[in-house]
Amino acid sequence: MSDAPTAADHVRRAVELALANVEDGGKPFGCLVVDHATGEVLHEATNQVAQTGDVTAYPCPMCLGALYYAAPEQVLYAATREQEGEHYEDGGRCMTLATFYDEVAAPADQQRLPSVQVEVDDPTEPFRRWTARHGD
Repeated sequence: MSDAPTAADHVRRAVELALANVEDGGKPFGCLVVDHATGEVLHEATNQVAQTGDVTAYPCPMCLGALYYAAPEQVLYAATREQEGEHYEDGGRCMTLATFYDEVAAPADQQRLPSVQVEVDDPTEPFRRWTARHGD
């Protein structure tokens, strides 16, 4: 019998972190980064937005984008967005967590965050240079 932590152990730990963060005045989110092959916990973190006032200190949509970039083997979670929404809402002037995904998918001229493309000589030059240096 192995003493290695299970997926359920890791998710329970994330919930413990979230609960501790709420007690510390933070938002109800905790996470672990775990090596898929070994089960070793590489990092633990909580949402620090409330404590620091820094909106980049762990907003869910930003984390989701980071997850897609990191392409982990698997993402485990305790509560669904629907379960979260029964008890918690977060957001700001331009969106809520419940409306975020529809907001981002909307055309720029229909989004609540005012966004205007400003004309410059060659807006695609940085992208072309990157592709030239790094390939397709």
